[in-house]
Amino acid sequence: MQVKSFHHLVFTLHRYIGLAVGLIAIIVGLTGSLLVFHSEIDNFDQQRRIGTITPQGEMLPVEVILNTVKKTYADQPDAPVQRIYLPSKPNELMNVILKTKQNEWTENYVNPYTGKIIGNNLKPSFVQKFYEVVYPLHYALLGGDWGYKFVGTIGFLMSFMSITGIILWPGWRRLISGFKIKWNAHPKRVNFDIHKVAGVITAVFLIFAFFTGFCWNFSEFVNPMIYAVTFSKQQTDPVSVPIAGKSPLGLKEQLKTAQAALPDGELRRIYFPTKPEEALNVAFKLPQETEDYGQSSVYLDQYSGKVLRVDSSLQVSLGDRILNSFTPLHYGTFWGLPTRIFYIFVGLAPLILSVTGFVMWQYRYRAKPVVSRTIEISQSGRN
Repeated sequence: MQVKSFHHLVFTLHRYIGLAVGLIAIIVGLTGSLLVFHSEIDNFDQQRRIGTITPQGEMLPVEVILNTVKKTYADQPDAPVQRIYLPSKPNELMNVILKTKQNEWTENYVNPYTGKIIGNNLKPSFVQKFYEVVYPLHYALLGGDWGYKFVGTIGFLMSFMSITGIILWPGWRRLISGFKIKWNAHPKRVNFDIHKVAGVITAVFLIFAFFTGFCWNFSEFVNPMIYAVTFSKQQTDPVSVPIAGKSPLGLKEQLKTAQAALPDGELRRIYFPTKPEEALNVAFKLPQETEDYGQSSVYLDQYSGKVLRVDSSLQVSLGDRILNSFTPLHYGTFWGLPTRIFYIFVGLAPLILSVTGFVMWQYRYRAKPVVSRTIEISQSGRN
């Protein structure tokens, strides 16, 4: 009896939570599918509009390119540089991002061999405008902070849904039947079979995607818990110490110091401080890392040039390794191109599961009045 009661409880929770969160899960899933190859689509659109570049020997030093970009905004000497994305391939552009009068996030696409600015995002293309909507729709339903937390909650509920779906999967009793769809059966049976097969194939990956999304959206609570459970020390934010009358050090000197801290690293990104007390963050990709953008960083005091912290992906605590694993698990990059392609279909799974789940509920809902009516007739006949 206890096993039946537990199974009934799990089934009830699975069904009603699914009905409650289905629509939102569909939106999050479909937008996730659209974002799987966002970088490649964006690069293709960029090349279509701007053209490709031909490698011409060595790339110019980053500080030379930065100074060239700043000269373009000579009428805005106080326009702060926010980030620099370096090319991961010889034929890619460098992206220098500033906060300007025209745009809070002004991207400048620069030929890294000549320093020439080839284009910017001040007149975004259709693809750029499209993803400017899709991305915030995916993680916050265009709802700002409230939507951010709401989507995080949906991520937790969908993770729970996936776990209960695994528990309820009929294949635990007969493995072959759990992966079989009887296409020539009654539509009710076909619908059920599609639900069980699509669910079991994507369940683990749905947990990866939705649970990591939940963790990111509630990072202020989740991260300390992960560090506590793994007995790992949470790193404090590096802090620069302003020196009276002294400006921040030049980028050339800072990059030299950062490179010395991670000599095997390949420079990928530079995050500039937005406040006097913030540190300069120089991000690298180590040879052992699989992600193109890398997962290692060096934090520097922007005034003294002192190395404040080195985050090498090869020398991190268990807690940090878990947190670093969220990115490949969420985006499906852990097995390269095959899992990225598969994640497109994982994003479609909430649509398939919600529709088939709703149809199953409709069949049960319609059957209840018939059963109740049969019982009433039977009881009246006895009387």
